[in-house]
Amino acid sequence: MFKLHTLASVLIAGSLISAPVLAQQGKTFAKVNGQPISQNVFDAFIAEQKAQGAPDNAELKAAVKEELVRREILSQEARKQGFDKKGEIQGQIELARQSVLIRAFLSDYVRKNAPSDAQLKAEYDLVKKTLGGTEYKSRHILVEKEEDAKAIIAKLDKGEKFATLAKQSLDPGSKERGGDLDWSSPNAYVPPFGEALTKLKKGEYTKTPVKSDFGYHIIQLDDTRPLTPPSFEEVKPQLQQRASQMQVEKLVRELREKAKVD
Repeated sequence: MFKLHTLASVLIAGSLISAPVLAQQGKTFAKVNGQPISQNVFDAFIAEQKAQGAPDNAELKAAVKEELVRREILSQEARKQGFDKKGEIQGQIELARQSVLIRAFLSDYVRKNAPSDAQLKAEYDLVKKTLGGTEYKSRHILVEKEEDAKAIIAKLDKGEKFATLAKQSLDPGSKERGGDLDWSSPNAYVPPFGEALTKLKKGEYTKTPVKSDFGYHIIQLDDTRPLTPPSFEEVKPQLQQRASQMQVEKLVRELREKAKVD
């Protein structure tokens, strides 16, 4: 027996909550108690299921028809009981209608303004340059006060282990690993941290506290290695997504600036 993808979840989430509004538009696909179901609604539901991997066959079409009939029966009953007159329900219907329109508009905008390979390659080269050619394996201890950082440095000077002293770090992500931050580019850190890191030699730690917005750091460099970034083709999908997101954000800003809001 064929089962529609997200049958119950789509019904509850209301992604097609505006279907009754669309029922009067376009060719009629079926009628329930004299109320038409638009061919547009049927086609939209079929497309949604196909996008989720459903095979385009007679079984799918029959299942979608039955689902739309059930939805129409339920929506008719809801209207009989006056739910369509409730303010909060009208608000939800309007939000769903807006979501459909916005999704269609932005999908079309992104498709028509897709970045070229040359633009993506330029972004890739910029990221590569920003990352640099070396990765650093480091540790750090983060404390709130400069005097506390200086006291830790004094203990390190006397031979106490960095990993042991790291247990008092304010960084919960690294304190239980002896302060280990694993491999990373210096540009992945806030500027004061990254700059201090690149000045260290293997095995050295900072002799003075490094101040950042998070507090005071003591940094130790464990090792370095050449940075081998992924190829352009490997990261091209992520670059495309990022470029599209930036285009949409720019569009929204421009439209917002032009809009008159009372």
